[in-house]
Amino acid sequence: QVQLVESGGGLVEAGGSLRLSCVASGRTFSSVRMGWFRQILGKEREFVAAISRGGGSTYYTDSVKGRFTISRDNAKNTVYLRMNSLKPEDTAVYYCAAANTFTTDQDKYDYWGQGTQVTVSS
Repeated sequence: QVQLVESGGGLVEAGGSLRLSCVASGRTFSSVRMGWFRQILGKEREFVAAISRGGGSTYYTDSVKGRFTISRDNAKNTVYLRMNSLKPEDTAVYYCAAANTFTTDQDKYDYWGQGTQVTVSS
């Protein structure tokens, strides 16, 4: 079992930055791959970014490449999502999730946080 708690969401103007954090507990954090997903109001949840166990491999959806950075600190059981140059279309509930494989497929993520709202004003 892995418990995940996100934080760091909020309201920001377009062009601004936020850093989301997700603290994990329960299972050895370094044994799981981590991902960030988001759900825009009225749409299905979508993949944003993923990171391997050691942090050496990352993957991003095209719409956030060059603006978002996923990272992790295994000593702190925490994964981060640094979001720069935010756009109104980034407005969504952001979720972190844990998986046993490095993947963009949300069906392969077994554990999910409760989500944190990010709102980008124009």
